[in-house]
Amino acid sequence: MKKVYKTQLPFLLLLSVFFALTSCVDKTNASNKEIALNDEGTTNSEVVETPKKKLSEDFKKYWYAGNAEITSYTLEQARYGELRDGNAVLVYVTEPFLPKIQVKAERSNPSNIPVLKLNATKNYLTGIYPYSVMGSTFYPVHDNQHALKTSLSIQEWCGHVYSQINNRDSFEFTSHSYFEGEADQNLKLEKSIMENEIWNKIRINPNDLPVGDVEIIPSLEYIRLRHKELKAYKATASLDSKSGIATYSIAYPELDRRLTINFTSEFPYTIESWTESFKSGYGPKAKIMTTKGTKLKSIRTAYWGQNSNKDSILRDSLGL
Repeated sequence: MKKVYKTQLPFLLLLSVFFALTSCVDKTNASNKEIALNDEGTTNSEVVETPKKKLSEDFKKYWYAGNAEITSYTLEQARYGELRDGNAVLVYVTEPFLPKIQVKAERSNPSNIPVLKLNATKNYLTGIYPYSVMGSTFYPVHDNQHALKTSLSIQEWCGHVYSQINNRDSFEFTSHSYFEGEADQNLKLEKSIMENEIWNKIRINPNDLPVGDVEIIPSLEYIRLRHKELKAYKATASLDSKSGIATYSIAYPELDRRLTINFTSEFPYTIESWTESFKSGYGPKAKIMTTKGTKLKSIRTAYWGQNSNKDSILRDSLGL
């Protein structure tokens, strides 16, 4: 066994202290990275590059009063080359969101991300059978990253479809359909602006809406109903304002499609109406038609607790 001389002891002690300190520093850094990942649901570099935007007092008073905003709309929906009468409802509400498993948080947790959620529904008839459409989009209230999740379900008598985009390292797309050519799909996309998140961004800060030449992933509803490839398409976006109403438009040249959303210029930026022009029908007879949603009535209420028979009268206040 090799002897350790007294003259070597101070050196060895210093060397041990050095390794101990550097080891602690490494562990601390690793721990900080883990906390950043858990708290923000993203990487350290993304946290630095996307600081949280401060919430206004008006926003806090309006969206954290314990109520949801429910707005009904009359609907003219283009489907199979004809316009169909129906109704649409936009339900906006704030809630905590768990970034790792990407669902609503049921309890307080340091990793929760506050989001403004939009549940958008449409109901209309195509001849003898009904269509029921619902989309959900979870967008951070601090407006510092893309929607954390957006999903779509469509039910009609031919069958039903479901699709979802999860915002992780990339956009992870999952879809289930009764159509032979679509069936079950799982794929990844590079992150890009999503049309679905535009409706949330308007309610938070419309001045930050993307304008000019951009690439946007069209709404999941449009992709499903028109059977288009899910990807970012080149588009031109504009934002204008006149007489208290702001208008945001997105034109997709490749798709022959234009979406226009009209909302109040001042907070809380309520959605007043929208139009969506695109080819309806199939084959050479497909023609450009325009879907229209026009505001009917709006209420603010904690609807999740209003589920008894006596509460059904509240639907009258929405004109439903």
